[in-house]
Amino acid sequence: MNTQAIKLFGTDEPAPTQRLLTAGPITATLEDGQLRWIRIGDAEAVRAIGFLVRDRNWSTPTPEVSDLTVKVTRGGFKVAFDALWRTADGTFSARLSYTAKASGTLTCEAVGAPAQDFQTCRTGFVILHPLKGFVGKPVTIEHADGSIATSTVPEEIVPDQPFLLVRAMTHSPLRGVKAELRMEGDTWETEDHRNWTDASFKTYSRPLSLPYPYPIAKGEEVRQSVTLTFTGKLPKAPAQESGPVTVKLGEASGKMPRIGVSVLPEDTRAAVRVAPLVKAAGVQHINCRIDMRDRGWEKPLADYARLATETGAEVVLEIIIPGDHTPAKEIGAAGKAVRAARLKPAAVVVTPAADLKSYPPGTPHPDGIPTWEAVASATRRTFRSARIGGGMLSNFTELNRKRPPNKLFDFITHRTSATVHAADDRSVMETLEAVGQVIHSTRAIIGKTPYRIGPSHIGNSFNPYGAAVSDNPNGGRVTMARVDPRHRGLFGAAWHLGYLGEVADGGLEAATMASPVGEFGIAYAKQKHVQPWFDTTRGAKVYPVYHVIRGIAGAAGARHVEAISADTDRVRVLAWKKGKTTHVWLASLRDESVDVKLRGLPKGKATLMLLDADSFEAAARDPSFGDVGEPFKGSSVTLGPFAVARLDITG
Repeated sequence: MNTQAIKLFGTDEPAPTQRLLTAGPITATLEDGQLRWIRIGDAEAVRAIGFLVRDRNWSTPTPEVSDLTVKVTRGGFKVAFDALWRTADGTFSARLSYTAKASGTLTCEAVGAPAQDFQTCRTGFVILHPLKGFVGKPVTIEHADGSIATSTVPEEIVPDQPFLLVRAMTHSPLRGVKAELRMEGDTWETEDHRNWTDASFKTYSRPLSLPYPYPIAKGEEVRQSVTLTFTGKLPKAPAQESGPVTVKLGEASGKMPRIGVSVLPEDTRAAVRVAPLVKAAGVQHINCRIDMRDRGWEKPLADYARLATETGAEVVLEIIIPGDHTPAKEIGAAGKAVRAARLKPAAVVVTPAADLKSYPPGTPHPDGIPTWEAVASATRRTFRSARIGGGMLSNFTELNRKRPPNKLFDFITHRTSATVHAADDRSVMETLEAVGQVIHSTRAIIGKTPYRIGPSHIGNSFNPYGAAVSDNPNGGRVTMARVDPRHRGLFGAAWHLGYLGEVADGGLEAATMASPVGEFGIAYAKQKHVQPWFDTTRGAKVYPVYHVIRGIAGAAGARHVEAISADTDRVRVLAWKKGKTTHVWLASLRDESVDVKLRGLPKGKATLMLLDADSFEAAARDPSFGDVGEPFKGSSVTLGPFAVARLDITG
């Protein structure tokens, strides 16, 4: 057992090996068969180029790489390897090569075929474009018919594809430098990946307007290439990321959000057993779900009522109606069962079951889905004393594609997940960059209507894009899986802090994160899946994320303080003032130590609480661990890998 890895990631599965490659002013990182963070000088031009295979449920398996050769010379580098993808439908194998020249070109080529008839939602090269230096900037598109158009990358998140029938794309990542991407082997288009909180735009082959999943016959060859060419005044050498990160506090602005957790029907009994820990965490609400398509859907309601009584938290009731009858009849039946259980929800969100599925651009919604107005009207008549929420119990993607009318609901909500398209550590942390943009775009949709977000998790509670979530029996880094081991490590605590920082900056009224127990739990309990260290350690009570939820829940309604990290890719910050005390939370987003320089701190006595690998075991055993810090003097803090710190200054 690699205890250090388990403390950080919740699993001792090794993180992918990374290798930095250089060709003159170009740098790229080779990881799991992809080229990532392709930079020209100090500017990121392309976030990733990789050949991906997506199965019938849109899950993306990690390729098995073999026969890898890497040759680096003064003139550039060449990488070549074989890749094998395994899915429930069989295997797909390919030979890939990446060739970069110091003169400013990078060529990516792939030739592959399945070993048997194969079902896939996408197989081919995928190009990710970074947000910084791309969003809001001019871009030139060469279409498949040879026509050329100049456009602007959208600032707000668009529900459909901004660029269709693409053959080549050119933008300027650096003043005086052009970057052209040219794709061959299929028809390409670009979608706004921020819909799923990926921090990128994505250019991919095979248009979404074509049917999927689609077959590739045994032995049928897939041959594609992508060429990236830099022209203009190229920098002489690449820049390196290093040094301390400065965090600066500003003025108070707005209020801190209310914090809640969520419970699914199958976890209700276990949630009741840890009610004292949930109460001690101080959460303001608990999102409780019933799915009226399930036999015995009424049974959890009594446990929800008991959970509300024992924790003191309000209940936000989420109701999924089948859509077999009118909304009035189905919601009325739910209301009758809720009253019989003596449950008094403070808020209710109702969604038709059909809206849990995703309908890509060009795909019509099924007939007979109840209108927003019909659902809202029936819910208000049934739950007269509750606030009525609208939006989606699925991702922002679905809200963006089916937008509710203004002023119809008391609040709007949606959830997010960090592992829809990628599950490596950097990609998951990069989703925090997109959360702020999702919040901005939602505000543009809903206007002044109050905004709540969640339940939001690293993993996926369900799959809007396929038949089921991905299996993850070995506790690895898997896309579209419900179980993600990093939730119970320091990684999960750091991610949640970064997420709540975006929520507070965005001025939301509430956020729902994590659960009392289960795959998204804050309190430890035995599960069907193995939980290394926790399952074998006497006295383990909570995961690191518990201390983040507990600490920030106690700030609800306090004055939010503007806090800026000079490098949000490495360090996130959240601050507020309550009474005479200023609280500053910091999180490291990398598997490395980082020095943080603090600026703008008020004068007064200070204490520091540090949640890191050294304190992991004490924090897991003591739910109140994060409440008290050690005396602190100075203006800098060193954070270990994925460490979380809280600085309290009173005066």
